[in-house]
Amino acid sequence: MSSDDLNKRIAKYLDDHQKDYIQRLSDAVSIPSVSAWPEHRPEVVRMVEWTKSFMETLGITVELADVGEQKLSDGTKLKLPNVILGTYGNDTAKKTVMIYGHLDVQPAQLSDGWDSEPFVLTERDGKLYGRGSTDDKGPVISWLNVIEAYQKLNEPFPVNVKFVLESMEEYGSDGLEDLLKSLKNTFLSGVDYVVISDSYWLGKTKPCLQYGLRGICYFFLDVECSTKDLHSGCFGGTIHEAMTDLIAIMGTLVDNKGHILIDRLYDEVVPLTLEEEELYKPITFDTAAYCSEAGVQSTIQSEKDQILMHRWRYPSLSLHGIQGAFDGCGCKTVIPRHVIGKFSIRIVPNMKISTVEKLVENHVQTIMKERNSPNKVSVKLEHGGDYWIADPNNPQYVAARKATVAVHGIEPDLTREGGSIPITLTFQEQTGKNVLLLPIGASDDGAHSQNEKFDISNYMNGMKVMSVYFQELAKL
Repeated sequence: MSSDDLNKRIAKYLDDHQKDYIQRLSDAVSIPSVSAWPEHRPEVVRMVEWTKSFMETLGITVELADVGEQKLSDGTKLKLPNVILGTYGNDTAKKTVMIYGHLDVQPAQLSDGWDSEPFVLTERDGKLYGRGSTDDKGPVISWLNVIEAYQKLNEPFPVNVKFVLESMEEYGSDGLEDLLKSLKNTFLSGVDYVVISDSYWLGKTKPCLQYGLRGICYFFLDVECSTKDLHSGCFGGTIHEAMTDLIAIMGTLVDNKGHILIDRLYDEVVPLTLEEEELYKPITFDTAAYCSEAGVQSTIQSEKDQILMHRWRYPSLSLHGIQGAFDGCGCKTVIPRHVIGKFSIRIVPNMKISTVEKLVENHVQTIMKERNSPNKVSVKLEHGGDYWIADPNNPQYVAARKATVAVHGIEPDLTREGGSIPITLTFQEQTGKNVLLLPIGASDDGAHSQNEKFDISNYMNGMKVMSVYFQELAKL
């Protein structure tokens, strides 16, 4: 049987079992595996066991790797969920593909503004709504569905596959990096390619492959003015208030054009070359649709190329929140004694986390000195992850491009992404192999947001792309 005939046969089988795949995703979404909620840890563990059981029915050898304990803010410790290590096939004549994904999800409640229960997969207008549907349970299950399809059709699988599936990705991937380093010469050895489906198309209709990610530096800015909260009528106007200092500092971090105001922050950013600039021209991008998805009227930049560059290849700084301040309904005339501001900087080639950390510290100290405030101020790098960039002309990318054309009939855009998946770089370093980001979800899927969804068409076509991708890798 020719490759084309096999791919058509696999595609037909997938289409014929669409209802089964939707039910399978529904079963997974119904498990509220929220890693950020300690009280939901049993549900996270249940999701691990559900996935393990499904994998074992497919003949995948599964090992559960212990990655230690998590220290909570109150000092107590909680066991981290095990990481799934799966192996399918060990034919030395075949290529071996490493697949990474995660089984945990972001918090979600109906009261957040969802139109349906977040942990009940709900179909509306060809879309599957539910927390984790696209991030990342849908893609993980898709890989497994493809293996099942080959088995049901009694077709030999074209490659060996290894899986690393974690359940703390939405909370910093605690323990995973150390685990991967310990597996460098054992489980990770012999891997030829690494693929991750945990990102999204640039738009809603045209597929893409991603070859770069920004890194992240997340900071806590801590300001303390007193040993207790104070009455603003008694003390307002006579003391240096913590909130006033905090707001002042946070107001000096970025301007209204998105330019970061921290001195020398851009020194290490790779200059834009004419060759790189040319890469942006053929990319399909709808500015109006982008604004609609963001729920805004306009963007800071007006030109497509500039919007994409500021999303992908330039650093950005975002303010995220203030802890310790009154945020309830009504009025409360308190002066908070202690507040913490939270902000992050997305970093790009060739920015170093250590350099960014030092520049932020210097900036905060300079502003406080100018304010002549006696308040206690400190800034802490809460967590950081390096940027990642790959060669989009690597054979694995060529294979994925061919697979995309075979299914969608169009060349995918080659893009980068503004978000961060720090573990991508760890896989590249520990395997010494190229990593491919193969998105199957659309840009409007709303991962981390209300009404997260996964289009049925993306679910089904994503599996078809995955199947052809395996076939193309076997030819390399």
